[in-house]
Amino acid sequence: MHNIAGCSRRACARCILRSKVHVANGVCQRSRGRSDLPKCRTEAAETGGLTGTTMGDGYIRNAWYVAAWHHELSGGAERRPLARTLLGAPVVLFRQADGTPAALEDRCPHRRMPLSMGTVVGDTLQCGYHGFTLDGSGRCVRIPGQDSIPEAARVRAYPVVEKWRWIWIWPGDPALADESLIPDVALNGHPDWAVTEGDPLHVAGHYQLVVDNLMDGSHVSFVHKSTLGTDDVADIPVRAERDGDRVRMTRWILDRPPAPIYAALGGFEGNVDRWQIITFAPPSMVVVDMGSAAAGTGAPEGDRSRGVELRSFNLITPETDRTCFYFYTHVRNFSLTDAGVDRRVRDLFREAFLEDKVVVEGVQRGDERFPDSPRVDAAFDRAPTMARRVVERLARQEAVPDSRVAAAG
Repeated sequence: MHNIAGCSRRACARCILRSKVHVANGVCQRSRGRSDLPKCRTEAAETGGLTGTTMGDGYIRNAWYVAAWHHELSGGAERRPLARTLLGAPVVLFRQADGTPAALEDRCPHRRMPLSMGTVVGDTLQCGYHGFTLDGSGRCVRIPGQDSIPEAARVRAYPVVEKWRWIWIWPGDPALADESLIPDVALNGHPDWAVTEGDPLHVAGHYQLVVDNLMDGSHVSFVHKSTLGTDDVADIPVRAERDGDRVRMTRWILDRPPAPIYAALGGFEGNVDRWQIITFAPPSMVVVDMGSAAAGTGAPEGDRSRGVELRSFNLITPETDRTCFYFYTHVRNFSLTDAGVDRRVRDLFREAFLEDKVVVEGVQRGDERFPDSPRVDAAFDRAPTMARRVVERLARQEAVPDSRVAAAG
């Protein structure tokens, strides 16, 4: 029987779901032999599946997440604070006088007025209520009408970095923030690749549902018929494998008609060899390597020179346990300076991603309406399931000392 004090407010350290029924007096009732309740994580692992419930706060916090697009933080004379809830925490972002981004807890230490309702002044943020002024470290540097400033007049500051067109934030222990751990999205600025920025996308669904969607290459036959999918894709097996904390899903569709997007971009006259190579890296990045080449020209062996190749970089940041922010770019190695191709790529993927948004939000509603119903997994769910388990393990390692993690399974 494991004690999980406070589990009614956050995820049980050992159990997949967050549920007031599942928890009584701070104790997981499954451990007391309640066979009518959903399985604990260790039991789910034995059966190879996950329950069909929404997940609680199992966030990995000692990691970099995208907080905003670079252009969402205005600069120069137009500098304004940006309010955003990230991993359940209210945060305000702003640019300092030299353009460097800063991120603070969105709370004035005086009357808890959101600092995001204030004004950027030089390198500081001035509260719009009584003028308390805080610098980028979260320390109050001015209180109108008095010289002394209490030591307690400060708020939390978050490590923040601008890189790869995004503003990155570290919501965990600041002492562990290491810029070298920012996910590699160098192709966003590589001269041999053209980049198309995606729209800022807010999704009314748990962030892991978006990861599930991205790691599942089979839904394209049904959700993306006009863009990415063809009818035969779903029947072709996938290979799922884990390399350390990364999970990879691979599918080759050989000697088949091209999907609509590749027919439009590649001008193929016959069948193609098409690939989907999708990689998850914690906490929440999914890279989709996709493309098509003329059939029989060597693409499966590594020669993609007779084809069109795209990469999609997808960064998903939790807002709450029911909503998230979805940031993405697409890069390509063809038609690098063609504005018409830029527009076509942007439009096609906008359509596809909005289709995904509808599906993810539908699954979220289903999870909330049927929280205790079982979910039947298919063979193509292996990669999404493996990605979830990586996140669960890393989140537990953060929350529980090593010896207790081992004991918890």
